[in-house]
Amino acid sequence: MQLVEVTTPKLAREFIQVNVQLNRKDPHYIRPLDKDINQVFDPALNKAFRHGEAIRWILKDDQGGLAGRIAAFVNKKYRSKGDNCPVGGIGFFDCIDNQDAADMLFDVARHWLLQRGMGAMDGPINFGERDRFWGLQVEGFQPPVYCLNYNPAYYQRLFEQYGFRPYFNQICYGMRVDLPLARKFYTRHDALAADPKYVARHMEKRHLARYARDFAIVYNKAWAGHGGMKELSEAAVLKLFQSMKPVMDERINWFVYYDGEPIATWVNLPDLNQWFKHLDGQFDWWHQLKFLWIKHTRRVTKFTGIAFGIVPEFQGRGVDAFMIVEGAKLIQGRHLYDEYEMQWIGDFNPKMINVAESLPTQRTRRLVTYRYLFDRTQPFKPHPLV
Repeated sequence: MQLVEVTTPKLAREFIQVNVQLNRKDPHYIRPLDKDINQVFDPALNKAFRHGEAIRWILKDDQGGLAGRIAAFVNKKYRSKGDNCPVGGIGFFDCIDNQDAADMLFDVARHWLLQRGMGAMDGPINFGERDRFWGLQVEGFQPPVYCLNYNPAYYQRLFEQYGFRPYFNQICYGMRVDLPLARKFYTRHDALAADPKYVARHMEKRHLARYARDFAIVYNKAWAGHGGMKELSEAAVLKLFQSMKPVMDERINWFVYYDGEPIATWVNLPDLNQWFKHLDGQFDWWHQLKFLWIKHTRRVTKFTGIAFGIVPEFQGRGVDAFMIVEGAKLIQGRHLYDEYEMQWIGDFNPKMINVAESLPTQRTRRLVTYRYLFDRTQPFKPHPLV
């Protein structure tokens, strides 16, 4: 077998084809959009390159066939509370069911990270934000939602036999939209609704700049600083919202205000993969036209959670119930969707786990972020609770 560093456009295309070839026989597999993968490794489009670097390899068998792939990253902004050494990352791992082949991929990434002063590697993770391409799926092998990692079940064995250990679990929850909420949600909702200073409203596309500002305020108070998550500028959020606008359903994106100030947000999207699965990874002008036709003619039956957060000073007051009930009045009342699936929640966040499990949900899938310590005598510690 031979490792080849990705240094040309042709090899970049082969890097994508590894994933396609190893998964195409799986009926649940949905090919990611090529552009979403390529953007991760484009310094002009991925801001993570300002603070780090990335590299990719392809593994070829003795006949020149594609047998695996891996990427490695160094990001100075990536760290978790309690880390006692610099931690690098690996991601976009695919491999035939062969431990020797997997070990070759893990070894080349480990050596590259060692040369850059890293003391551990986490994976599979993204070279960028945690909302995409993060974690190894180990339970709930059903069609993935947009930008959620999907992989064969045997990958778990390849990681763990190499020596990776679970750093944290990533739990996804789902529910039928028509199921009633527990009575306690309405009780807590009504207590806040009696105070006119509490107001909930859904996003309006014509006022994206306003909601970008409000989201940035909530995000930076509720999430920034956890697990290396950086603050977001209002301009960055506006750019994100503008990119989401063609597929955004403003009726499923909610904000709560207290005395006019944003204190909570609940951001969702239609399950884009119900449309994108028909594009075979392509998004050129022809496939964009095809996408618009599919979007116009095919109803999406599921919406997915992207972000749910409350600023710290209002946590524990029932704001979550207030926002969920206000959103449910519209979402359930108009039967906008049949199913709901939340973006993954780390098991290091028991507060959000409790919110999810207080709803009529079921665990739909579990992914794992693994860690491998280069010093094998060093005691392993899971991700600290937040």
